[in-house]
Amino acid sequence: MKRSTFTEHKTISGRVIKVRPNHSKKFFTIITESGKYRTNRMGEEEFDSAENNTGNDWQQFLKTDDYYKV
Repeated sequence: MKRSTFTEHKTISGRVIKVRPNHSKKFFTIITESGKYRTNRMGEEEFDSAENNTGNDWQQFLKTDDYYKV
């Protein structure tokens, strides 16, 4: 099975956020300058929608409690 690679996103402020989806387990791994995080497992629709997130969307996501530090 081919492993997904990280996609690099930039926020408006220039912060770089790298994101990699795990399609089989429906979560994302997120890397920022602050650390490495993993989203909680998502439903199919939520996961599919999150695949289109921008850097700013991920930055807002990291203000929620829907992830944990890896």
